[in-house]
Amino acid sequence: MKALKRLQEKWKLGTGQFWLVILTFALGGSLSGRLCSFLLKLVFLEKNWAFWLVYPLFLTILWPFSVIFVSFFTGQFAFFKGYLTRVGSRLLGSGLPGDSVAAPSTSSATPVHIAIFASGAGSNARKIIEYFENKVSLIVCNVPGAGVLDIAEEKGIPSLMINKSDFAANGYVESLKNAGIDFIVLAGFLWKVPEVLVRAYPKAIINIHPALLPKYGGKGMYGARVHEAVIAAGEKESGITIHWVNENYDEGAIIFQAKCSIDASDTATSLANKIHALEHAHFATTIEKLLG
Repeated sequence: MKALKRLQEKWKLGTGQFWLVILTFALGGSLSGRLCSFLLKLVFLEKNWAFWLVYPLFLTILWPFSVIFVSFFTGQFAFFKGYLTRVGSRLLGSGLPGDSVAAPSTSSATPVHIAIFASGAGSNARKIIEYFENKVSLIVCNVPGAGVLDIAEEKGIPSLMINKSDFAANGYVESLKNAGIDFIVLAGFLWKVPEVLVRAYPKAIINIHPALLPKYGGKGMYGARVHEAVIAAGEKESGITIHWVNENYDEGAIIFQAKCSIDASDTATSLANKIHALEHAHFATTIEKLLG
């Protein structure tokens, strides 16, 4: 059990996901063994010396495909995609994907892989996915049944469900790196990002806030609460702020802001509609500029 605990800590996985990964390894190994035996029986009528000579080679070839196949059913495709890529890179003597994330590259040789963190319906996530086509590689969500998970399924993008205690402890850094993630976009994600994740992805995590920071930011300031506070204060304008993420709510350096006017007849709902229009117009294009 100590060995398994060390392995869990090495991979930085939550308890539930760790046991799903172990189950996938076990089922994948069993499936590859059965397939190997079945295919070789078609060639060899009996288990002679030639059978056992070829068996390890076939098993090695079939194992990755079996594990990936099983991972679709256990929900661990993102982990094993990254895991097998890392293993392959080591065998070929090349660098590990995702080891350096400070300066994402958009060259054709090294495409950027984006993870979107979201807690709700995912309207911003959808716009980003559609804008970048195949660059969004993972949806990370903390709310079971959130609409963004339906978008992930619709678009064929792997999703990762996270829990608060593991997120605070390890930031799911290993899971993100195993998925080859280079850049993280918070799009309506309501949890504070832990320092461990900020350190692992310096200058590679951004957030969008539905107000003109530094006003109306901080813990608890999200969604309708922000718009209600802006209107109650008698502000004449509001807008969006796209900023780098640090360990504190809404305190990272500002990257971009866009404004809209507030009319006397505006409510929190009508202001939210104006803000959504700004988000959809500017979020994806700002990400594109950052990725260069």
